[in-house]
Amino acid sequence: MADPQSYDLVILGGGAAAFAALTEADRRDLSTAMVNTGLPLGGTCVNVGCVPSKHLLAVAETAYEPPHTSFEAIEYGEDQPAIDWATALDEKDDLVGQLRQENYVDVAEHFETDIYDGYGRFTDSTTLDVVDGADEGAHITGEKALLAMGSSPWAAPIDGLEDVDYETSETILERRDLPGSFIVLGGGYIALEWGQILHRVGVDVTILQRSDRILFGMDGQLGREMQHCFREEGIKVVTGTDFQQVTSAAANGGLPAQKPGVSVETVVDGEERTFEAEELFVATGVRPNSGDIGLDAIGVETDERGVVVVNEHFRTTNPDVYAAGDVIGEPMLETVAAKEGNHAVKNAFGNEGKTIDYAAVPAVVFTSPEVASVGTTELEYMNEYGTCSCRTVKMADMPKARAVEDTRGLLQVVKHHETDAIVGVHMVAPRAADMIPEATLAVKFGLTVDDIIDTVHPFPTFSEAFKHACQAFRRDTSMMSCCVE
Repeated sequence: MADPQSYDLVILGGGAAAFAALTEADRRDLSTAMVNTGLPLGGTCVNVGCVPSKHLLAVAETAYEPPHTSFEAIEYGEDQPAIDWATALDEKDDLVGQLRQENYVDVAEHFETDIYDGYGRFTDSTTLDVVDGADEGAHITGEKALLAMGSSPWAAPIDGLEDVDYETSETILERRDLPGSFIVLGGGYIALEWGQILHRVGVDVTILQRSDRILFGMDGQLGREMQHCFREEGIKVVTGTDFQQVTSAAANGGLPAQKPGVSVETVVDGEERTFEAEELFVATGVRPNSGDIGLDAIGVETDERGVVVVNEHFRTTNPDVYAAGDVIGEPMLETVAAKEGNHAVKNAFGNEGKTIDYAAVPAVVFTSPEVASVGTTELEYMNEYGTCSCRTVKMADMPKARAVEDTRGLLQVVKHHETDAIVGVHMVAPRAADMIPEATLAVKFGLTVDDIIDTVHPFPTFSEAFKHACQAFRRDTSMMSCCVE
């Protein structure tokens, strides 16, 4: 084989972590090559994740909310609105195409990065071959390598699932028609966002979650509040399900033969129950794309789930190979992946020792209402200190929520019981995604509840809830006028 084409940095992957690394590499005048396959340049976020799901959430919300207005002064006809799902996907494709070109393809060209189309497999340390793609046969090497292959939907091991056709958050984006009903397996952010999208465009949705609440990884109040909101909207949510088997409903004498359908057999609270729908949507998690790329051959360790093991500086067990993004595990967020990719290059070529304080990374679920969380939960604090100093306010107590007649949600502040520093903020609210940055700064920089109280907030806003919860540590907020400082 011919000598490999040499670069300073070889990146395996083409998503957020890869492009953040590429940008930092360019700043350092490093030569770079990127090997990408599977999803087009841009990875999950722009192609099948953040951008398309948030676009379709907005489509569904725009269609759903006007006829369900709480204002008596507004009336809508029974036949409005009509949703053309195929057109919504066409608009999504146009948006994704524009952003992919502007934010990824054009950026790579600007930085004069060599892009190799194909599946990369390591043969020796930082050297790899490109296989199964347009650039099959290419042989490249780098002084350092970055693993940024992302992740893909993963189906939990449930008896019979492998024999039933199902949709995922990726495959659903190719559907130009939708069934009348879906069973959604899972209770995380993907299950909730897609469950609400499908419900609001006219599909009957049942969400089945294995744990005792949805959004299990977040503060318990958030999951319980969202279960209430979803049920009020008409989305069926069943928690504490012990999945037994997935089969064809028609084969079991269930749905009519012309609608093949699926049947999910479960045990709920000790009682055997069977749920049926026309089709199945699986949102039980994701798995890193780390298989069959030669990691064993170059001494890169992975755990039992395929997560690449790194130290706090994003270095793998091969000292010349770094990793960033979904492939190194939670939190699997686009913005975190970008920060990790940037830091990996700084550490690999500048020995800067960059790390990330994951405790100050916010998480958001873009349902309606939205869910946002940063820092320590009440339960985590209780487990560590044996006590908790927490305050929760209802959005129904906020003048802005009452003015717009959307009082769904709550906001909780967790503070240190001795220093009064804010260590966690968790919320469900119509604008939670826009409210969480202030809370993130508070957690990151150790602001106290008095710092927030002393900060003038505009009135009326949803974000006042954060200040209101901080004031609850100092006074009885039920006996307080709107603008008391």
